[in-house]
Amino acid sequence: MHSCKEGYVKELKGSTILQSPMLDVDSDGRPSPIARLSQTASLKRGSSFQSGRNDSWKYKTPPQAEFVEKLTKVVVSQLPNFWKLWISYVNGSLFSETAEKSGQMEKYRKNAKQKPNDFKKMIQEVMQCLVKLIRGALLPSTLGQEDVMIYGGWGSKAELSGPWLAHVVQTIRHTYESLMALEIPNDILQSIQDLILELRETCVKVTLQHTAEEVKKLADKEDWMVDNEGLTTLPSQFEQSVTQALQSLKSVIECKPAEASIFQHQKTQDRVCTLCINIIQAFISTLEYLSNKPEGDVDTMHVSADISSPDLFGSLNEEPTISSEKKLLIVLSNCNYLERHTLINIADHFEKHGFQGIENITKASTESLKELDQSLFEKFIESKADPIVGSLEPGIYAGYFDWKDCLTPTGVRNYLKEALASMIAVHAEVFSISKQLVPRVMSRIVEAVGEELCRLMQCVSSFSRNGALQARLEICALKDAVSIYLTDEIRSTFDQALDAIPQLSNGSDKKLLEQLLNEFKSSMHLQLVCFQMFSNYEQKT
Repeated sequence: MHSCKEGYVKELKGSTILQSPMLDVDSDGRPSPIARLSQTASLKRGSSFQSGRNDSWKYKTPPQAEFVEKLTKVVVSQLPNFWKLWISYVNGSLFSETAEKSGQMEKYRKNAKQKPNDFKKMIQEVMQCLVKLIRGALLPSTLGQEDVMIYGGWGSKAELSGPWLAHVVQTIRHTYESLMALEIPNDILQSIQDLILELRETCVKVTLQHTAEEVKKLADKEDWMVDNEGLTTLPSQFEQSVTQALQSLKSVIECKPAEASIFQHQKTQDRVCTLCINIIQAFISTLEYLSNKPEGDVDTMHVSADISSPDLFGSLNEEPTISSEKKLLIVLSNCNYLERHTLINIADHFEKHGFQGIENITKASTESLKELDQSLFEKFIESKADPIVGSLEPGIYAGYFDWKDCLTPTGVRNYLKEALASMIAVHAEVFSISKQLVPRVMSRIVEAVGEELCRLMQCVSSFSRNGALQARLEICALKDAVSIYLTDEIRSTFDQALDAIPQLSNGSDKKLLEQLLNEFKSSMHLQLVCFQMFSNYEQKT
């Protein structure tokens, strides 16, 4: 068993010297049976320790995984013979076959009955050696410093990937089943069960960590092409990455006979829960990165293509130019879908595969997603609302307009029409990406505009009769135009603006106000019809 390890370790380090067989120090210098076994096992590998061998195998099966396979074959192919020999020795059939004299047979049988613990100790030593050699190759951190010197020696090689760890788990499971078939006492095989449990836990950990790293690379695959629901392929690719990872862990998580659940301890549950959250958090961070990615920016940290490829930068330059505001909208749309569908689906997948703490995973992930969503939403609103809000005051007072000294109103002034045109442009931009985002965005835009108009009205020291009529006309025109987006809070804001304006006591003024409002609605019907169209869309959906 040790010779098997030394052969792989030396080959891994570049040595081409064939491992010499161990010598039995109590013999006449000839190789011991175990040493001959090790030598035979080495030769059966196809002279893998000989010079001139093709090294391509290193890129197919990791040395540690191949070592575990060969090591377990050594044990499974030889230990049954020793076990059967021991059984024959204990029950006396071995002595009968040798045709010893009856007196001598009784002596041997009596001697055999006194030494069961000796043989048990020998089997335990073999099991201990098997387990420690595998730990030295795959879990060196679980060994003491002295044991690492004896059973390790693999150096700082990268740990096995999740799929290879799953393969190793299956290999050791088969070994355990073979030894169980010999009816070896369970307490002797317990160390193998403990090893299998740790390898299963490690496999889950490594797979989830790798999945988080792969999720980060999804940023390279964003093409900014949206479907009818305003989504890119990124959310589905993310969900697919998670489901594939969980599917690869199915056999590892499932318990074989006599195996314990990997989720039996709270510490393991918490660790796995954290790793699951990290996967979702990695995707949320990816969305944040994409939302802030400048136009035409090439980030080599997120380039997954082959650097040696002559088409690398040519293909990167083919990415369509897209405005930062549009990117924000697309990411917001993806965030919305992620919260309403993807996170729920992923939670179902986790639960289906027996993961614990699903509520904690969902809660932490939803909180992080909402935090990003709100941050991006505020950023988008700021970019769209600020120019509109900022244009109101200069527009109102353009041409030295004065509320105390103005002509009889003839209609809604241009500043408000321009503000509405800008709001319509925002509506069109959002509608083209995600119809679901329109109410949320437009309500905030209307709210910002309403608050600014309310502030401006409250700042006016006094109104003339014509000034009050003009102010009411413009506030009512805006309120009617965006009525579909009025919440109770926004209505209250508009009411406060109207309260700051003197009431119309003259019947002719009220009639003129109604006439001018109707003229405004008629002249702006084509522009404002988009709001009504969206209202119809909402009713249908």
